[in-house]
Amino acid sequence: MATPATRRADGAADFAPCALIPIYNHKDTIAQTVHALRAHGLPVLVVDDGSDAATRAVLDDLAQHTEGMTLLRLPHNQGKGRALEAGLRAAHAAGHSHALQIDADGQHDAGDAPRFLAASRECPRAMVCGAPVYDASVPHARLYGRYVTHVFVWIETLSLSIRDSMCGYRLYPLAETVAELARRRVPARMDFDTEIAVRLAWRGVPVRNLPTRVRYPEGGLSHFRMLRDNLRISAMHTRLLLGMLPRIPLLLWRRLRGESACAA
Repeated sequence: MATPATRRADGAADFAPCALIPIYNHKDTIAQTVHALRAHGLPVLVVDDGSDAATRAVLDDLAQHTEGMTLLRLPHNQGKGRALEAGLRAAHAAGHSHALQIDADGQHDAGDAPRFLAASRECPRAMVCGAPVYDASVPHARLYGRYVTHVFVWIETLSLSIRDSMCGYRLYPLAETVAELARRRVPARMDFDTEIAVRLAWRGVPVRNLPTRVRYPEGGLSHFRMLRDNLRISAMHTRLLLGMLPRIPLLLWRRLRGESACAA
């Protein structure tokens, strides 16, 4: 059963969220993630980013037997960013107002979905970003590397409002997000999460940070490639720093009048 949408007097939906899961070869964890989200009443959109035959078979069976799940399949692997872009556009076209992004690999606590939804109901214009609370399973090299990106993002937005731009557990306001995707294409791979967060902040989208547990399951499959993805992240920060320069007056003006306000 889908979560009932909040409706205005004219019958139009104000708050009609869904969950969005990009997947590439995580066949062993996807069913648990989907069922956990469905237990909270969320419609679930899974975007298969060109997975292998074994994962495709799991997804086909899951879609056939899971009410409230939609499967969108990309013809070949294009990267997490392209999968998310396709999913965000599809969710918006289907009439959803917000999309809760969550990874397919079991890192994120699906039990926190109601907390993300509650934060979004309080501030429908906001992007609600997961602020990871790690346990001992986190690789230290990955943890320390994230702090470099945090500092760059704070400079690029002239704000501390985005606590962690790399967390793949967040809730997007779809109208603003799809408008930004239409304005300029965002990176195709792991750098998508950070760049879209910065660009939405530049648009004046409010940011809310929500502490959430993140774990790295033993034997889990990671698609992060240290050299390749760090080079992409470096290029992204160069691009964003250059993009920030002409926006400095606007960003400073927003700082002077306070952070972007929430309005229903």
